[in-house]
Amino acid sequence: MTQSGMLLPSVALEAGAELGEGPRWHAGERRLYWVDIAVNALHRFDPATGANETRILKDPVGCFAFRKAGGLLLGMKDGFAVLADWAGQPAPFGPPLFAERPDIRFNDGRTDPEGRFWAGSVNMAKSAHDAALYRLDPDGEITEIEGGMLTCNGAAFSSDGKRFHHADTPSHALRRYDCDPATGTLSGRKILHQFPLGKGRPDGGSFDEDGCYWSALFDGGRVVRLSPEGAILTEVHLPVTRPTMIVFGGDDRRTAYVTTARTGLTEAQLAEQPLAGSIFTFRVDVPGVPEWPFGV
Repeated sequence: MTQSGMLLPSVALEAGAELGEGPRWHAGERRLYWVDIAVNALHRFDPATGANETRILKDPVGCFAFRKAGGLLLGMKDGFAVLADWAGQPAPFGPPLFAERPDIRFNDGRTDPEGRFWAGSVNMAKSAHDAALYRLDPDGEITEIEGGMLTCNGAAFSSDGKRFHHADTPSHALRRYDCDPATGTLSGRKILHQFPLGKGRPDGGSFDEDGCYWSALFDGGRVVRLSPEGAILTEVHLPVTRPTMIVFGGDDRRTAYVTTARTGLTEAQLAEQPLAGSIFTFRVDVPGVPEWPFGV
């Protein structure tokens, strides 16, 4: 297990986010889009200038994807929506899945190479294991793939679309599946890595081009790189305890960006972690997998 000198994180944006999440690199714009779920905020950050633009929406955005047709697909409190352009307003895309379920919202999602969006939900009250993983096809069809969770998180696909990882975060278990890219069918579920209790639990994650998976460990103060077999290869420690998601950007997709959170920390903890809620960055050797757009 290594932590080389080139993997020392620095602050990309001192954002002060309550629940910074879901970073995605837009290669065409050379910007990092991200959300602060707790305050219904959608952001886009330009690392070249340091400018960070913000939209405050009516409802929280848990996850999103860039659309092949332009704009964004949003996974919101009650269902999916389309934001056709930055200045516009979200328009519903499909039925309001969670309108009668106040404890449930969309939480984390990723597009596969075929343009399907896979989104997980969360039971915010942790009152029941009724969160699930859903697949949204480009034609609008929604399929529930797997249920029985509290917090469905960390959705990501390998570069060939044949492997899929995600986690039910409170279980501390990272799950691995085989995926049929033609049909969008998962099979062969197994536990890729079981993280020990009390040392951080798997939140958002991303694949790199070598088939390794990077996971942000919430309450663990670090991100880790796991081999295809599940061994921890690299740890990168942060000066905050609540990293939420890691993604890769820059022209070579070798610049890591890590969102973090302040939510739930005590005043004493916040005093010890003045950078909580910031976005951190470091360089890596292996490029991350690109973000595929939703749609055909």
